[in-house]
Amino acid sequence: MAVTATTPAPTRPPAATSRTGAAAVTAALVLLVTALAVVDITQGTAAVGADEVFKALTGRAEPADASVVIASRLPRTTAGLLVGALLGIAGSALQAVSRNVLAAPDTLAVNAGSYLALGLVAVTGASLPFLASSGVAFAGGLAAAAVVLGLSGLGTGTVRLVLAGSALALGLTAVTEGLLLLFPQETQGLYRWNQGSIAQNGFDGVLQIAPLGAAGLLGLLLVARRVDALALGDDAARGLGVPVRATRVTAVVLAALLSAAAVTLAGPIGFVGLCAPALVRPLARRFRGFARSGVSLPVAGLTGAALVLGSDVLLRTLVPTDLTVAVPTGVVTSLVGAVFLIVMATRLKDTAGAAAPDRLRIRSRAVFVTTTAVLVAVLVGVTIAAVLLGDSKLLLGDVMNWAQGRAGRTVGFVLDTRVPRVLAALLAGAALALAGTLVQAVTRNPLAEPGVLGVSGGAALGAVLLVTTAPLAGSWSVAGAAFAGAAVSSLIVFGLAARGGFQQNRLVLVGMGVATGTTALVSLMIVLTDPFNAAKALTWLSGSTYGRALSDTAPPALVLAVGVAVAVLRRAELDLLSLDEDTPRLLGLSLARGRLGFLVLSVLLSATAVAAAGTIGFVGLVAPHAARALVGRQHARVIPVSVVLGAVLVCTADLLGRTVIAPAQLGAGLMTAVIGTPYFLHLLVRSRR
Repeated sequence: MAVTATTPAPTRPPAATSRTGAAAVTAALVLLVTALAVVDITQGTAAVGADEVFKALTGRAEPADASVVIASRLPRTTAGLLVGALLGIAGSALQAVSRNVLAAPDTLAVNAGSYLALGLVAVTGASLPFLASSGVAFAGGLAAAAVVLGLSGLGTGTVRLVLAGSALALGLTAVTEGLLLLFPQETQGLYRWNQGSIAQNGFDGVLQIAPLGAAGLLGLLLVARRVDALALGDDAARGLGVPVRATRVTAVVLAALLSAAAVTLAGPIGFVGLCAPALVRPLARRFRGFARSGVSLPVAGLTGAALVLGSDVLLRTLVPTDLTVAVPTGVVTSLVGAVFLIVMATRLKDTAGAAAPDRLRIRSRAVFVTTTAVLVAVLVGVTIAAVLLGDSKLLLGDVMNWAQGRAGRTVGFVLDTRVPRVLAALLAGAALALAGTLVQAVTRNPLAEPGVLGVSGGAALGAVLLVTTAPLAGSWSVAGAAFAGAAVSSLIVFGLAARGGFQQNRLVLVGMGVATGTTALVSLMIVLTDPFNAAKALTWLSGSTYGRALSDTAPPALVLAVGVAVAVLRRAELDLLSLDEDTPRLLGLSLARGRLGFLVLSVLLSATAVAAAGTIGFVGLVAPHAARALVGRQHARVIPVSVVLGAVLVCTADLLGRTVIAPAQLGAGLMTAVIGTPYFLHLLVRSRR
């Protein structure tokens, strides 16, 4: 007689036990938030301890102590509670309606949209009331969220949403930082505000934002049952009479309203909206009461409040008292969120899977020769234009005299400062393009590039650390620091992504997490350093080639020469690695050794490019894609075309940045972000089709 093994159905806890457990967990959360609030009130720069706080609350304190508690401590703690609750509720609502566990105000670019909208208002010099500023932030955040959700789709996979949101956030932030550099007086303090701080001067802001938060929460509770129906699927929800599209639009608008209110009050407090719902989700699996949106939304709000207050308490515990005023709370939450995103990336499986590699298209030799000749001519023309044009226009004769040592003092000074800038832009663009080509070939991921994978962020972190601590460091020292940072970040990214195969989308998610963490650390160093070093670091981070000397071009030139030589000599191996896993093994190639070698080379190229020209995004994505579209996928042809395209792109961006609005200047990194973001989003749309 055959015996069939059956798996017993999971037993659900009795309803009474589930309700009791949910109530106990909620009570524990309330106690935790209360305890954190009490501790937060007792922390600060003034010598006002727990006894003085108690006396101030009971009306028995000295006037000075009472002023500190009532005007600063209590508003800060109340703002932390309110902001955390708003972001936690917004993140929970966004994840519910999108059926995406990575949906949040950060990953939907809501914060970046609000940042840009407020920056545009600041540039005009208009002074808006507090609630009007909230309306502007709401409009910008809602527009950004609509674009991201439109591009990524709802319920179509976790990776696509993070990619679309992160790419759009990069582009919007680049535009805003350009405004900061162009209008330093009008936008003074906006960069520090963008790091997120719950510090308040009185209760005015809290009292004006609280009604908005209450209205948003009430609206979400009213549509909670419809949101729960969406979890059953669109068809099932329609069968129950739920208007699917209207419900989603309503929930997204209300979540954007909550996020905008939090942003207006405290600036972007990163990743609370991502982490809080994720911490509540295991409770929903254990206690059925938490599975309903009407309950999970307030609980996510409590969890968000605990995260913000916990981060503020941790910050003031670990950082010296004299620095706690300067360090924004948002830096701490961003670091926590970066770690959280990396952990989730290692555990999640993208439903879309990795993109299938394209077939190895082979174009005629005439096409390759013609394309290369045209691109070289364009490169020569762009280089000549970059040398001749700027705040001072020169002639070719001036350049010839300068090369022969017969130029006048004025022409000599202009070319002594301009030629190194042009060379730095050319070398950085070529190096980033080659690095992107290598990474995309090895990982077989068309969306992989040094900036998206966090390698450029690690290099920027190492370089900024040296720039802010040793401003007189030479070019080789900066290059070494950039390589050290890139090496550490690449070890994290490639090490974690290797578990599921480099071609998997896990690589991009982990890279996004590392990029977020490095950005938070860079912001922390800029906030803590003196204003001179901060301005220098901000200018450098924008991808500016300003102030470059010929010695700065030596590291990227050397590494680029080695990189091109190695890539050309091993072009056949690159072709095989870009095809699939089996073909290289059948031909006796070592996948692990080949990947490691090319990845190390790409890290070297990225680090020296960052050291030479700052952080320049999307070049490693755009140039290889364009090269493959022009000459096919054979790396013997892709490598030279991609290198030339990268050099042309960065040199053109640098030229436009210093001539279009001369004498003011914009960094090449800002220009490439504006160009690269639409292209990146176009690739997402095309891959979705």
